[in-house]
Amino acid sequence: MIRSLALLTSALAVLSAPVASQTVLSRASESIRIGGRLHTQYAASTVEAADNDFFFRRARIIADITINDFVSARIQPDFAGGTAKLQDAYMTFAFSDAFELSMGQFKLAFDLFDLASSTDLSLIERDGRVAGVSSCPGVGGACSLTRLSEKLEFAGRDQGIRLEGEQGSLEYMATLTNGTGANSSDENDAKSVSGRLSIGATENVRIGGAVAAHDYVKANEENGTAVAFTVDLEVGTWRDGLHGQLAFTRGDNWKVLDTGGDEASFSAVQGWVSYYVATSSPRVVGVEPLARVSFADGDGDTADDGAVIFTPGLMLYVGGKNKIGFNVDVFSPQTGDTEYSFKVQSFLYF
Repeated sequence: MIRSLALLTSALAVLSAPVASQTVLSRASESIRIGGRLHTQYAASTVEAADNDFFFRRARIIADITINDFVSARIQPDFAGGTAKLQDAYMTFAFSDAFELSMGQFKLAFDLFDLASSTDLSLIERDGRVAGVSSCPGVGGACSLTRLSEKLEFAGRDQGIRLEGEQGSLEYMATLTNGTGANSSDENDAKSVSGRLSIGATENVRIGGAVAAHDYVKANEENGTAVAFTVDLEVGTWRDGLHGQLAFTRGDNWKVLDTGGDEASFSAVQGWVSYYVATSSPRVVGVEPLARVSFADGDGDTADDGAVIFTPGLMLYVGGKNKIGFNVDVFSPQTGDTEYSFKVQSFLYF
């Protein structure tokens, strides 16, 4: 990690112009574009056992490498938490706009909220986490759509092959991966597969959906397969007036078994909406109020184990994707006490 930081520091030191990202020459590529992000968060929770904490949520350096018109790559390590770990790390072969093949580690083709970059998000936390809450069946934490999709490994990052492309208003993505998550070797001979398709219904409305089959090792060391699907809707786009996302997801909760020994089922629906307003101020260039509502049931066979998350928030933009956000995540389970989490996060983008 020390050698990596020294190399990155040296690379950044030779860059001459203080702009959002820099392009440098390489011995074997047309260019390497260096950028990154630093997200610093303060989170406080009403759960008595939880600590109020300042921490680095993300600390990443991104290298986008262009070999030629056909071959490119991305390498993105994360140093948050004091340890180095890979996020994105893949090589892409661009046969055409309609067909690109990537090999490496990347996000799975499933969850609309997970696929959105953290540099664009209006919400501070996709999953509405509340420190000290661990009530979601099988996956812990505060029960929400993205919490379930990520912890059940239908979403998040994995290693394998990705196909993607676009033709007119149609976009697709398909992934074939180990099924064990980021930076992990496979644990069996099976593979996980997911596929996503979306179409622009109008200039500002996009409709999408995805299916996924996740392989895992059962307690008896047999291979199991959990299946999930999602349908979603997106209106508008980032930093441009009205923007919203809505999704419904249902699938197998393979971390919980029902009375017959099969996977339990989960279901979740989540939507959020924001409105970006540009200002004439040289310091706060944009203001964006937002709200999110999520309902999730982690085990459909167990009564009253669902939960609602409501998040009001405000994002203040100080230039491009550089901003500071304020969120209150209100977690209200069907059984138990309502808990709150107040979050403030600064978003540095370069």
